[in-house]
Amino acid sequence: MTEDMQKGCSSGPNGHRVFLSLGSNLGDPGANLKRGVLAVGELSGVRIIRCSSVYRTEPQGVRNQPWFANQVVEVCCVPGWTPEKLLQALLDIEQSMGRTRDIRWGPRTIDIDILMFDNQTRDSETLQLPHPRMHNRAFVLVPLAEIAPDLCPVPGREAVVQLLSQISYHVQGELIIQQE
Repeated sequence: MTEDMQKGCSSGPNGHRVFLSLGSNLGDPGANLKRGVLAVGELSGVRIIRCSSVYRTEPQGVRNQPWFANQVVEVCCVPGWTPEKLLQALLDIEQSMGRTRDIRWGPRTIDIDILMFDNQTRDSETLQLPHPRMHNRAFVLVPLAEIAPDLCPVPGREAVVQLLSQISYHVQGELIIQQE
């Protein structure tokens, strides 16, 4: 990690602090995550700050599919980026990597979700911030806790590590097992 990547990003006039969740379970999932992170970092005015380890997780929702590789990434976006503009750029990356949306929660080459964009909130058909299901997903919270354990996904509420204490899961090496 370069010295520039190690510098944080504070929300405000100098940039937006954003957390993304990446997942893949088709082709070479680990390579897909690397390609996804590189593509995000190549967006104009977007800088990768931190990347979690890659974890392997059992599919949620649609169970009869390969396990996922998951990762959380912190990025800094220069002023001018909005959550909606970033979402469109991420959808373009997904499409360029062969993502199809045939089955909700089904297999995918890449999925890139915005977990948080500063402390902004959105509730539209296309974007909800903070991500509405992250608080009960170990495959999001475990890697998020690795890079930002004290982050409060909802301002004034519990930090990531406290949210993790409220769900049933365990980690074995790179595997995250969540009991429902």
